[in-house]
Amino acid sequence: MMGIVNQIAQLLFSLSFLIILHELGHFIPAKLFKTRVEKFYLFFDPWFSIFKKKVGDTTYGIGWLPLGGYVKIAGMIDESMDKEAMAEPPKDWEFRSKPAWQRLIIMLGGVTVNAILAIIIYIGVMFVYGQTVIPNESLKDGIWVTNDTLGTQLGLQTGDKIIAIDGVECGKKDVTKVLNDLIFSQSMTIEREGERFQHQFPKNYIELLGDNKDKGKIFQLRLPFEIGKVIDGQGAAAAGLESGDVVTALDGRKIKYFDEFKSYLNEAKGDSVQLTVDRAGKEQLLLASVGANGKLGVEVKFISPEELAETGVYDIRKVEYSFFESIPAGFKETKYMLVLYTKNFMKIFDFESKAYESVGGFKAFGSMFSTEWNWESIWRNTAFISIILAFMNLLPIPALDGGHAMFLSYELITGRKPHEKLMEYAQMAGMILLLSLVLMANLNDWI
Repeated sequence: MMGIVNQIAQLLFSLSFLIILHELGHFIPAKLFKTRVEKFYLFFDPWFSIFKKKVGDTTYGIGWLPLGGYVKIAGMIDESMDKEAMAEPPKDWEFRSKPAWQRLIIMLGGVTVNAILAIIIYIGVMFVYGQTVIPNESLKDGIWVTNDTLGTQLGLQTGDKIIAIDGVECGKKDVTKVLNDLIFSQSMTIEREGERFQHQFPKNYIELLGDNKDKGKIFQLRLPFEIGKVIDGQGAAAAGLESGDVVTALDGRKIKYFDEFKSYLNEAKGDSVQLTVDRAGKEQLLLASVGANGKLGVEVKFISPEELAETGVYDIRKVEYSFFESIPAGFKETKYMLVLYTKNFMKIFDFESKAYESVGGFKAFGSMFSTEWNWESIWRNTAFISIILAFMNLLPIPALDGGHAMFLSYELITGRKPHEKLMEYAQMAGMILLLSLVLMANLNDWI
């Protein structure tokens, strides 16, 4: 339960931070161009506010509905749909009285802040935390396919080595980025038991991933089996297994990874197995009963990348950056994540792939965060969400910044303002579309 609370708290912190800065991106140029801002809100406030205080011409507040935030700029057709104010003659301090180029700068201010903010955060993350890189080529014994059913559908087996994706070799690429690339690829080259072959992904690849999203990643690193916790009253406790034991063999057959142990126990349900364990450098033999569920009653110890590097199983490199080195590294990471998200977004319109069924809402965003408070994770996710906000707000959909920018660009090119009724109807249509998308995304989280 505490893990979920931590995820919600981290998500709210990230969203609040980004929303405030996004809205400042509109607020500051509006003030610079002497445009009145009537409201500045974190979260939406239908019917009532958690907090509000008027300073000068602006009411600052916190709403109760955490779907975003807004600034209400006088003389602008926005989500408030204030028709009475718009029916009055324009005032000098209103948005509609300003030159088109000033209005365009005001509207693009939020997107600009989000884009710059993502770069700044990634630069900071690279400088403070660096990067942990596990080259794909260092997986000498291949990958661990954690979902056998999905693995079979996608043509992957535990022990496979991924050599290339869509014909591009990925040996030196970080394992995490290989996984990301697989999601948007069409084929991969696999090495299995010394033989290489190419495998085409099914057209409904994204749909299959979405159907199995509750079962974790497609694959992960093969981990040594070190026991983290022994559960009382089960086979492991009766056999005398202890936390910190490393299982090295089963019935005399040497094992190197936990997935081998798990597979062997599935074949020994209800039987007994002889375990060879390394306990503080000394070898011990223990006889343990396997439950009908194919388990001994132990939890695997979480092994950090630093501890994993010490085992020598993988070539794990910690890349550290000086301040000046972190700047290009931050730009590079921003570009990579932007391209990744763009590919993800474009997949939604490939209806054969049914990727639209995998679009997630707040639950999906929350699951990005660690179940423990982790500042590195928070800042990395905040930078990525900032990229998403910049991308989505730039879409030419009325009610979004990009929709307003689209009409303003038309005005700059033609010298004519779109009719206010057109703007009003477009705003209503855009709001209906956005609310429908938000509803669909959050329903996808639960069905």
